[in-house]
Amino acid sequence: MNSSIHAILSVAYKEFLHIYRDKRVLLLLLILPPLFILLFGYAFESSDITDVPSLLVNRDNTPRTQRFIDVVLQNKTFRWRQAPPEITNESDLLAHHVQVALVVPPGWSDSLNAGNPKPLTLYLDGSDINTGSAAEGGVQKSLADFQMKERDLIVEDLPDEVIELGKQLPVQIRKQFVSLMEAWSAKKTVLYNPKERFIDYVIPGIIGLILQLLTVTLMACTIARERESGTLYQLMVTSLKRGEIVIGKILPYLGVSIVIIAGIAFVAGFQFHVPFYQPPALMLICLLFLLCSLGLGLLISAFSKTQTQAIQFSVFFLLPVFVLSGAFAPLEQLPKAIQYLSEIFPLTHFCRAFRTCIKPRRRFT
Repeated sequence: MNSSIHAILSVAYKEFLHIYRDKRVLLLLLILPPLFILLFGYAFESSDITDVPSLLVNRDNTPRTQRFIDVVLQNKTFRWRQAPPEITNESDLLAHHVQVALVVPPGWSDSLNAGNPKPLTLYLDGSDINTGSAAEGGVQKSLADFQMKERDLIVEDLPDEVIELGKQLPVQIRKQFVSLMEAWSAKKTVLYNPKERFIDYVIPGIIGLILQLLTVTLMACTIARERESGTLYQLMVTSLKRGEIVIGKILPYLGVSIVIIAGIAFVAGFQFHVPFYQPPALMLICLLFLLCSLGLGLLISAFSKTQTQAIQFSVFFLLPVFVLSGAFAPLEQLPKAIQYLSEIFPLTHFCRAFRTCIKPRRRFT
């Protein structure tokens, strides 16, 4: 037993020396994790889309239309430029280096007075679906705000005779009218992410991405490097068992990865204020995920004759994992067959378990 442990530690020490002496690998391990967590963290810190380049064409120059435009201009989703109403080729509106164009048709204010409102025309750039959806939601919100303000103005300008007639209605009917004139809403209570920050959702995917990228790629090159340099056969003819060689190869990368996890967690908590409510469970999840990733890297290394082949196989494996694991988007968006396929990836289960553990222990009451 002691001899086996000594053999494993000897192989691990040899592999650790290689990591220490290879300046490229050392820089990769020291610089890439904090750089990635900062880049991805700032990229996903906010999911709100703002300052979308937009064009506004007003063909109904009335005071009411101007009040609507004042409401739209206050919406932070857009960065408006106003175009002259004489512009005719509406199909080329988005050619003005904008992603959204809103056209107020002539006679729009009169149509509101007549009770048969004309629809506004909204042009969206369909090549950017997320921005298009945010722009449509922003216009709808501005319309709702404008409608509420116009309702208040109409009520204030009602003649006294109408108000007196209204007072003669039964109380219950008056309450129903008031209820219908107000916007109905649902009270929202967010339990596990009260600030609704997108970074809290994607942080497990970012951590898993960094860990799997490093562990699979570096581990895939270990056996391939020994085979390429000819030292693998020297190891095989020694008294070392295959299991001792494998464990000795894994241990240094496991230790380095644990240090990387601690650094990533510190940056995520200190810089982006991501809460970690159950550290022991999170460490266990990360440890199991690391063992799976190192095992995958070792498997890739066993089939690779050179380090170049090992890196190519690693990229071939990692690319679909990042897309299909639910790291940055819900798995429910994928087709059912692809959802079943995603269950074979360790990163899928890592993200699911990690998100469960960063929730506070709270019960429904």
